[in-house]
Amino acid sequence: MHLVQASRLALAETLLAAGPTADTLCDGWQTRHLAAHLVLRESSLLSAGMFFKPLSKKLEAKQNQMVIAAQTPEGYAGLVRSLRSGPPAFSPFAIDKVNQSANLSEFFIHTEDVRRARGQWAPRVLDTEYTELLWQSLTRMSRLLFRHAPIGIILTRPDGQRHVAKKAPNAVSITGPVTELMMYSFGRIDQSLVLFEGGETALEIVKGFKPGL
Repeated sequence: MHLVQASRLALAETLLAAGPTADTLCDGWQTRHLAAHLVLRESSLLSAGMFFKPLSKKLEAKQNQMVIAAQTPEGYAGLVRSLRSGPPAFSPFAIDKVNQSANLSEFFIHTEDVRRARGQWAPRVLDTEYTELLWQSLTRMSRLLFRHAPIGIILTRPDGQRHVAKKAPNAVSITGPVTELMMYSFGRIDQSLVLFEGGETALEIVKGFKPGL
């Protein structure tokens, strides 16, 4: 649980340091859009609009309202404070197990969405416990993330640990640190430091594929 809170604080600090109008890796979103999304996700019933189409327009309208209010430094700082303070008591995210399973990867990915949208960036060095929890999260979600892959996918760590994300006779091994495998698997393919191994045909096929939710 302490790692989720540490990740939340790291994300909040990264957002605050970047300012309200910085680019992110989320298409069309500045930092204020991302911050509004994260706050609504935890604190509003309208967040169901991400999955339930009848609510999607109301969710979009509410998010746009928050984005406009966050144009000023004061408004943006208040929005980031809401994220830092965590979910309200009525939110499912206030339950420890939900918070950890849903937020550890979310906060890591979105912190990198801000960091790696800049011209220059370097991978963060994370402690072993955090890295292992990210790996567990990735392996749990890998079947979903690679469900549309046209070939087999094997995720391989530098220490030799491997996980079959999708089974198929023709497969590609994607190798990199857990953090980079996370970024690739969540669709940040141009901002992930990974290597590919496989037959020439398989490698050509995987070039045109983008994983993610």
